[in-house]
Amino acid sequence: MNREEIKSLIKEEEQKLQSIFAGIDDVAMFYSEKVLLAMQHNKLSESSFTATTGYGYNDLGRENIEAIFKEVFCAEDALVRNQFVSGSHALSVTLFALLRPNDTLLSISGTPYDTLHEVIGIVDNPSSLKSFGVNYHQIDLVNNDFDDEEIVKYLKENKVRVIEIQRSKGYSTRDSLNVSSLARIIKKIKDIDDSIIVMIDNCYCEFVEKVNPIEVGADVVVGSLIKNLGGGIAPNGAYVVGRRELIDLVGERLTLPGEGREVGPSLGVNKQILQGLFFAPSVVASSLKTAVLTASVMARLGYSVRPKHDDERVDIVQNIEFNDPDLLVKFVQGIQSGSPVDSHFLPIPWDMPGYADQVIMAAGCFTQGSSIELSCDGPMRPPYIAYLQGGLTYEYGVLGLIAAIEHLTK
Repeated sequence: MNREEIKSLIKEEEQKLQSIFAGIDDVAMFYSEKVLLAMQHNKLSESSFTATTGYGYNDLGRENIEAIFKEVFCAEDALVRNQFVSGSHALSVTLFALLRPNDTLLSISGTPYDTLHEVIGIVDNPSSLKSFGVNYHQIDLVNNDFDDEEIVKYLKENKVRVIEIQRSKGYSTRDSLNVSSLARIIKKIKDIDDSIIVMIDNCYCEFVEKVNPIEVGADVVVGSLIKNLGGGIAPNGAYVVGRRELIDLVGERLTLPGEGREVGPSLGVNKQILQGLFFAPSVVASSLKTAVLTASVMARLGYSVRPKHDDERVDIVQNIEFNDPDLLVKFVQGIQSGSPVDSHFLPIPWDMPGYADQVIMAAGCFTQGSSIELSCDGPMRPPYIAYLQGGLTYEYGVLGLIAAIEHLTK
């Protein structure tokens, strides 16, 4: 297909999607108001943008950020730090903070994302939770939902300290998990043992649904600032929100016992974190529209997509199944060619740290690894799925899709 034919196809599909786009805009307005009110209630001022160095004592901007995040998530407390290297790092820190030797960690959403395998000990590592005597068990999903019967049975027969739920699909073919499913299973868990800590990996899911996991009983929620909530502006970092005593434990694991959340210099990124949060509702909406359009157009071209264009959206991730390694590579390379940064580079599959299979990744982003910017990646294993996410603006998302289809259909 040539460029004009692709543009014509996209125009046709866009006409069918206007009611879906209107729903996305409604959620964006909901969160825009929520973020704005949180900033106003917490008296955000220019002084919050001041940098601290060294130990980072008395960083008023950092404290302001955490108060704002706490309000946005309806949580007791928040830890929002640039000292987190990634969302996976924040998840790792949180797990090590909450678990002790002989405790049991239970995943009820199947196998966690690849980067946690060595953290947990699914893949041997002398620094894993397993090496510290933490037990691990998992219960797989059934028909893209929690296996309530098996979960209840296991909890009645075993003592569990932390239950981990990964909402987004990761590199799998399952559906992502909506908040209503979380609400149902969290109630069942708490009815059996209220002391169990329910921890949610919320990466890619923020500002997609109007209700967040804290509001339905989750104890701890973790996510990255180079995904949804960073708005493409935060240069790094992650957040952990939830019950105050648990957030304190995470703070002491991130830094050191006795100092915890009182240290950690902002190094001048406060303004970028706050501005990123301010833009996040609009950026997430652009990402969702890009994903919906991609689903519609790629299905029209004969590819299997998940979710479909009119399915419920839980995260910003769009699967396109190619069943052919060459087609996967060509599509990802096309996304790279439509990127603003390093568009002249050609990504190839490589042995990416933390992943069992080779991964091909298009990430022509202003911030390295930022998957709220238009990006696309996939493991080199059947059925050869491209996982597309992001789009700082819908217009740039469309242009990236055009480039990908051009490259795919040469």
